[in-house]
Amino acid sequence: MKPTHELTRASLILRIQDAEDMAAWDEFATIYGPVVFNFAMSRGFQAADAENLVQEVFLAVANSISNWLERDDRGSFRAWLLRIARNAAVDMITQKATRSLGRDGSEAQVHLVNFPEPSELSSALDLAYERMVFQWASERVRASVAEHTWQAFWLTSIEELSVEAAAARLKTRPGNIYFARSRVLARIKELVQQYQDQQ
Repeated sequence: MKPTHELTRASLILRIQDAEDMAAWDEFATIYGPVVFNFAMSRGFQAADAENLVQEVFLAVANSISNWLERDDRGSFRAWLLRIARNAAVDMITQKATRSLGRDGSEAQVHLVNFPEPSELSSALDLAYERMVFQWASERVRASVAEHTWQAFWLTSIEELSVEAAAARLKTRPGNIYFARSRVLARIKELVQQYQDQQ
């Protein structure tokens, strides 16, 4: 299930207080699962550990979302999620290292010394989030435009072909490529802005 215009991020955050609201949790997992998973993989986690981290983060969110919503000083949801993800990742590194590599925790210390600072972690999560939002917006736009319009955008903006090369491949005039690319980019930007305004 993809994020929808009708289901805003703010209402989703309110809905996940109810552990029985499976539709809300499915939506939450669709939005944030890949963000946390990709972040973990980028930090050198194995796929199974990255999946475990996602589950730990979701469990922590489920256990504390109501308390977070009641706080006057709660800040943004993403900042709160970032703290949870970082703490869960540090906990996993510590537990794994101390469980499998000795009693004194020296291996855990090595991992933690190399663990990213909060600002680096924030940047990694933000990048993963931005990619997810771009992918979501792109899928919606692609479904709403003609294939040649999409290809004009894709070839020039993503594959970085020249307008002339894209026009030759699509058997159209360069002016049509410029127009199609501009139309798709504008729609993607509009959807990304809409999506971010909802958080």
